[in-house]
Amino acid sequence: MSSDSLILFSCIAALAAIILSIAYAKLPPFLAIFLGTILAGLIAGVPLEHIAKSFSKGAGGILGESGYIIAMGAMLGSLMANTGAADRLAEFIIAKTSSRLLPWVMAFTAMLIGLPLFFEVGLVLMLPLIATVSARSGQSLLRIAVPVLAGLTTLHALVPPHPGPIIAITTLHADMGLTLLLGIIIAIPAVIFAGPLYGKWLSHKPSLATVTQLTTLPASVPVARSPSLPLAIGVIILPALLMLARSLSLYIFNGQSALAQFFDFIGEPLIALTLTVLVALLTLGWRSGIEKKQLGEALTASIAPVAVLLLTIGAGGGLKGVLVEAGISQSITHFTHHTHAPLLLLAWGIAVALRQATGSATVATTTTAGIFAASFQGLPPLESSLIALSIGAGSVFFCHINDAGYWMIKSFFDLTLKQTLWIWSLLQTIVSLIGLMMVSILWWVLI
Repeated sequence: MSSDSLILFSCIAALAAIILSIAYAKLPPFLAIFLGTILAGLIAGVPLEHIAKSFSKGAGGILGESGYIIAMGAMLGSLMANTGAADRLAEFIIAKTSSRLLPWVMAFTAMLIGLPLFFEVGLVLMLPLIATVSARSGQSLLRIAVPVLAGLTTLHALVPPHPGPIIAITTLHADMGLTLLLGIIIAIPAVIFAGPLYGKWLSHKPSLATVTQLTTLPASVPVARSPSLPLAIGVIILPALLMLARSLSLYIFNGQSALAQFFDFIGEPLIALTLTVLVALLTLGWRSGIEKKQLGEALTASIAPVAVLLLTIGAGGGLKGVLVEAGISQSITHFTHHTHAPLLLLAWGIAVALRQATGSATVATTTTAGIFAASFQGLPPLESSLIALSIGAGSVFFCHINDAGYWMIKSFFDLTLKQTLWIWSLLQTIVSLIGLMMVSILWWVLI
């Protein structure tokens, strides 16, 4: 067996071992992933001393990016729920929306809030609102949650200033404004099919009837004063505004100016979410009349449910680290050099293969864009933009057990592996396929 084939086989063997360990041996996911990672490293021929180091590096990297964000998001969700802010937002949405249109409004809300936010940040911000709107409207959790998930993940894959699209645009020298416009055009039908329409179908599926509540909701605490609607809206959109200000400052101010550096600092996701938690603590928490000791205990308790999730996400990052160390990206690149598919399909297919192997949309986007930048230089701006969007669509195809988002959805909604595949993996597959179809239509019409 060739070296490339051996590496790909090690990836498949690891995924199979992880699934069997969780589904049949009932091992905790993070332990199953760790054991699968060791198996992958041994089969791929990674030196023994490098397996543990690569695992630790990969786990540390993903936790450094997502762990603190998830923890801070859990505390912000606790503040939103405990102080009545989530109730106030839910009351407003339900009062202004008919029952039939509620999933569509939730999808639009997720797109609006998620425009400048990382997926993880948008998800933890929307969780209290998802639960409250579902409970107060009487609609199933899936009919409300799936449109939100679709809105957040579609923008994350296709629309700058999210990191994946930015990387593709920069590497391919595509036009930022044009790609933003085309990305929004492509995102709208992708959200419609993967969100309200798919959510309606899932809500009638018998095997998902047990999905009725979130696992991370804090216990209610009596409050002396409920927040106003403008305050509740202001708190939930504050991280989005801070990150959007950071992106806009890159075009308005000189990169070395004090103002540019200030906005770059406060718009960093970790800082933006931390500032929002502090603002929420002052304006929602202490102002509501909840005792400071009781509020502190509630914030501490909100972190406990995400502890196992963080371990699992870290293990997924460790698996990615070992596979990257083994050379999975180069092996897939070697295979693609022997194909003669159309440019759009080739870009999408390479991103799909890398996403399946590494569990990282960023790795898939960076590597695929690098291949195209090196192999197809001097492409016109419109073609470069559409290829960048095709790569973004491919980077979210059927995200599974090596994906941090997979474990977030599984943990937050208390799902089985099979349920998570239905709700998350297939949702993202719909986004990916609709994205490819829309890019192909635009290519045919405009080029």
